[in-house]
Amino acid sequence: MGTARNWFNTVRKKWINKSQRDITILHSPSHNSDISIIRDLDSAATSSRSARRASRALRSLVKLQAVGRGVYIRKQAQIALQCMHALVRLQVRVRARQLLTTYSHHHHR
Repeated sequence: MGTARNWFNTVRKKWINKSQRDITILHSPSHNSDISIIRDLDSAATSSRSARRASRALRSLVKLQAVGRGVYIRKQAQIALQCMHALVRLQVRVRARQLLTTYSHHHHR
């Protein structure tokens, strides 16, 4: 599980660094309306693109979490089954021993 966590942290850091580079700060020093409208449209397209990218990254992160949880739960289920099998084997041994001692007591009398 440690390796998966390290890998996840690496991916998360890279994504955060990339998303911080994608953030654009709008500052229009000129008061020319045509240029500011074009800049506004361009920045809206950029922000919607980065929002789409962020939501896609979030969806893939949720899927990655689901995969991780699935692996973890399957491992837990496997451990639980192994414990149950061990208990059943122990129970069979105890019952067999009980039967043998009961059988030997009845036949020796």
